[in-house]
Amino acid sequence: MSITALLAALLFATPQWTTSVDSALGRAGSMQPGGVYKVAFPRSDLDVVVGDVHVKPALALGSWVAFLPTPHGTMAMGDLVLTEGEVSDVISTLQAGGVEQTAVHNHLLGESPRVIYVHFGARGDAAAIARTLHDALAKTKTPMAPPAASAPAAVDLPDLDAILGAKGKANGGVMQYAIPRASAVKEHGVTIPPAAGVATAINFQPTGNGRAAISGDFVMTAGEVNRVIRALRGGGIAVTALHSHMLDEQPRLFFMHFWANDDAVALAKTLRKALLECGGQVAASSPQPSPRP
Repeated sequence: MSITALLAALLFATPQWTTSVDSALGRAGSMQPGGVYKVAFPRSDLDVVVGDVHVKPALALGSWVAFLPTPHGTMAMGDLVLTEGEVSDVISTLQAGGVEQTAVHNHLLGESPRVIYVHFGARGDAAAIARTLHDALAKTKTPMAPPAASAPAAVDLPDLDAILGAKGKANGGVMQYAIPRASAVKEHGVTIPPAAGVATAINFQPTGNGRAAISGDFVMTAGEVNRVIRALRGGGIAVTALHSHMLDEQPRLFFMHFWANDDAVALAKTLRKALLECGGQVAASSPQPSPRP
């Protein structure tokens, strides 16, 4: 193994403390850039429909938790996707285990069944936080067993990377983008890596004939909010929610969710205009498309 490969392996090696987290949650996560250990719980049990689009979990129905070790214990933050009937029991269970709520709200509009998103944060022992989250998820119909291995679902879309100026990742039949802000975000004096939920998320789910349903959220400071709204609305993208996800972050951030189902290339061009109005790390001009392997 070369020195470069060895350094890369060490950088993304999973630390031993995650074993207790995996045991408590009942499934393994993965290390992300910035030392974030992230575990996902897709709501594959739900058939949520917006218009004529059956929303895939990777588009807008993914519960997750991110763990970040700090000198004063582990910080955890995340988002649980719940039906209306699940919200009360989940909040009670989280509160009983010392996991605090930082937001309760919608991300979509006009979906059936109705879906509520409960954001949370905690500090302390990682395994104890994980046990509380497991107990809360057990109050829901969230699939708790590790997902069965399957071939990656194909994403039939044009090359959107060049338009957005970012590298996408195919996940569960959806093309996902995570675009970090150029400046650091801190909470309780700790720098929060983008992988812990402070990167702009843009997801494309193909709907046929070059079209895609899009969802996600822009991460913005107050002065950026209405510039982004104008960019989105100028391209026919609906704003579905505007709110906070955190309580003590610096700078103060606002999260804006969006939706459209239209020509994927046209939507990507509009999203790029919106990215240029906020603190995402995208170049002013689009790079040339890179060759596909």
